[in-house]
Amino acid sequence: MTNRVPFGSWPSPISAADVAASSVRLSQPRYFADKLFWLETRPDENARRVIVIHTAGETQDLLPAPYSAHSRAHEYGGGDYVSDGKRVWFANDDDQAIYVLESDTVERLTEPGGRRYADLLLDAERDRLIAVSEDHTEPGEAKTTLVTIGLRDGSIGTLAEGADFYSSPALSPDGRHLAWLSWNHPNLPWDETRLFLASITSDGSLGEGEKICQDGESVFQPEFDSNGTLHFVSDRDEWWNIYRRESGTTKQITRDAGEFGRPQWVFGMRSYSFCGDRIAATRTESGRWNLSVVTDHGVQDIGLPFTVLESIDAKDERVVLLAASPTIPPAIVEVRSSDGSFEIIRASSDNIPSEDVLSIPEHIEYQAQGNTKARAFFYAPKNDGFSGKKHETPPLLVKCHGGPTASTDDGLDLRIQYWTSRGFAVLDVNYRGSTGYGRPYRRLLYGQWGIADVEDCVAGVRHLVDTGQVDADRVAISGSSAGGFTVLRALSVHDVFHAGASYYGVADAETLLNDTHKFETRYCDQLIGPYPEMRNVYRERSPVNHPDRLRCPVIFFQGLKDKVVPPSQTRCMTDALRRTGVPMASIEFEEEGHGFRHSGNIRRALEAEYYFYSKMFGFKPNDDIEPVAIENF
Repeated sequence: MTNRVPFGSWPSPISAADVAASSVRLSQPRYFADKLFWLETRPDENARRVIVIHTAGETQDLLPAPYSAHSRAHEYGGGDYVSDGKRVWFANDDDQAIYVLESDTVERLTEPGGRRYADLLLDAERDRLIAVSEDHTEPGEAKTTLVTIGLRDGSIGTLAEGADFYSSPALSPDGRHLAWLSWNHPNLPWDETRLFLASITSDGSLGEGEKICQDGESVFQPEFDSNGTLHFVSDRDEWWNIYRRESGTTKQITRDAGEFGRPQWVFGMRSYSFCGDRIAATRTESGRWNLSVVTDHGVQDIGLPFTVLESIDAKDERVVLLAASPTIPPAIVEVRSSDGSFEIIRASSDNIPSEDVLSIPEHIEYQAQGNTKARAFFYAPKNDGFSGKKHETPPLLVKCHGGPTASTDDGLDLRIQYWTSRGFAVLDVNYRGSTGYGRPYRRLLYGQWGIADVEDCVAGVRHLVDTGQVDADRVAISGSSAGGFTVLRALSVHDVFHAGASYYGVADAETLLNDTHKFETRYCDQLIGPYPEMRNVYRERSPVNHPDRLRCPVIFFQGLKDKVVPPSQTRCMTDALRRTGVPMASIEFEEEGHGFRHSGNIRRALEAEYYFYSKMFGFKPNDDIEPVAIENF
């Protein structure tokens, strides 16, 4: 028998504590000397990143506390560790020095100070590491170079310099050639990168680099196969496809209207790897990912029960990757490329809700502004045994991802199931500018940030209201970082929303130019326009300059150690809303940076957002939640 309970008030077996416990983050699975390694970020250990090894069927932690393998280059890090199978070199979170782990002993290799290292690569023949260095020792903008680090004494040598950014060093199997990427302001790596190939001379330095890409293309993951042939991913034909360089010419290997690459937000990202003379590659189309085997004869998908795939590596016939689906949380999965059989080595969570409370998303397309279409995943409320009151439609929570050059996917996310199991519908939007739908779609946000993304969220709401799937009078919008900017803009210029949540959201695009880190200092040149020539547009788009336009209740969440979107952004908004009398709440976390990683804070933020909506929408939560102080209410 179905119990009729108001939407939003359904009793749910998915608690905020469950969501926090499921926030263990798995990353960077790699094979080194036939052993499988990966990183685990653990909220219950204050977000410590632990190096884990899996060999002979046994899994064990390698990195003892208090060490944490986390580079802060570009603030987001990546490529945090490398191994020869016996020793592991890693960037330590606390002091950003490089350490070596061997036989349960940890020793520091480089001096702590102003340098940060990422994209670690072992050059065993020359007894050194190759890495990206981000040097903050001098005043002004950090200097990024490609460096060597001696394994015996930690000495630093420079391989390449002069560009604003470097990434993705790749060494040929014979150790005679190095490939790498670089790019300059105002580009970000998904706008334009330059791919170089150079020989390594007898003294370990680089010969003259050959640029082997075209202007205006985004190149991703240069990689040599076992024969020493260089491969890479490029969007020169509007989609991130795989190419090969041999005998001085470049050959396109795949010609899909799908993506074999991703936006390089962090170092060390990998979308393909080599299985003998074949390529195992992750590929996305219409919002869902497949594992494919690529040869000169074409692309063949391997049927797997996963729809989200990333961070691939291969060893002979074995392929390891991070995988998820609408019913499977992110996990380290090992696949045999020959027959598609697989094993889940480590799941990010053992707490998988039963099917009677799991909302399975639908990938939808709907008409946006003009002749364009926006994409999203729609989750209907789901909790068997419960339905809303007669003639009642559910409240809607619109989620807008960060980036904004990023994307959302349909992997099992308890943060979404927390809402749907309580009677909310959720629309997770891949607005114009999102990746995974080709370069033209990605570039539709250029100059239109705060406009196109907002319009696509609004169009999604209207689509669901017009089809009778949600309550037009109870619509909330939530987003983090750049998604928080979308939230604040949406609440300022449209009347379809009735509450919002901004997680460390951008409120002042002009101030952000001076406050943020080097990687993103010129990001807004693409998203809004060149500065200061277009200062008036920056001021017009920034919600903090128009608090009188925002008449909708908002709750803010902010980490006080955030270097990407500093706390001043949120505090400017809360100060303004106090003066205008808009219902508002603000919760700050002293020990958090850009993104919340501590389990207690993850739990508190989710419960506080739920509590806030319950007050704005007039329902009673079926949870014991610590109240939130709501000003002007």
